[in-house]
Amino acid sequence: MLKIGDFSKLSRVTVQAPRHYDDLGLLKPAQVDTFTGYRYYSASQLPRLHRILALKDLGFSLEQIAQLLKDDLPAEQLRGMLKMKQVEIEQRLEDDQERLMRVEARLRQIEMETTMSNYEVAIKKVEPQWIASVRGIIPRYNEIGSLCGEITAHLAQSGAGGMSIAIWHDEGYKEQEVDAEAGICLKDRVPEAGRIKVYELPAVTVASVVHHGPYHTLNQAYDAISKWFETSGHRIAGPSRELYLHVAQPVRQDDETYVTEIQFPVARA
Repeated sequence: MLKIGDFSKLSRVTVQAPRHYDDLGLLKPAQVDTFTGYRYYSASQLPRLHRILALKDLGFSLEQIAQLLKDDLPAEQLRGMLKMKQVEIEQRLEDDQERLMRVEARLRQIEMETTMSNYEVAIKKVEPQWIASVRGIIPRYNEIGSLCGEITAHLAQSGAGGMSIAIWHDEGYKEQEVDAEAGICLKDRVPEAGRIKVYELPAVTVASVVHHGPYHTLNQAYDAISKWFETSGHRIAGPSRELYLHVAQPVRQDDETYVTEIQFPVARA
């Protein structure tokens, strides 16, 4: 039998760990001295301890580990719990990746705050433009691509199509349930199909700014045009547009080569 201190050294865990696992029923001592209360362990218990540590490293709580270590736990239930943990970790990784992108974007924004004047806002007249579009509610702005598939599949039959455009119809910014319209510019009218509408965007005067860089830094261009509105004597007079002047496939949020034009219809304040 091994004293708890020796067992701790051999297993490379703190002395407190076996005591805590004993209290939770995860790892009972092989023997307890009835007079002193000292715990003694056997080397044969090391595999169980290592299994506890491995499951803990995978992110399972001690309560979940207790269930996983039950002798009568069916293999299918064990597989199910591991699958759930896999999904949980994958979702956390996805959330962390998005959070990392936002942190990187914020760092770039801080670095560029002194050079915000690089964005030049221009007033220009936009001519009428035929588009094929689908309008719908999407979870978030960066999921506008979910509406584009229908249009590209439809236009592939005729070989028509050009630059992509997004039109944002909500009066204000929304974190979810965004009223979005995805469109593809056309030289001429083509037939409609299903949700796909074909119409001519009317001529309009816009305040325009061009952003060179990834989509997750578009907020820098929006900040610049926001500051312009404060002093320009103009007001927003319709849904804003994003024109994707250069985009590579597959679409990514972090591609530095992208070029996007942001347009806000304007009128004199």
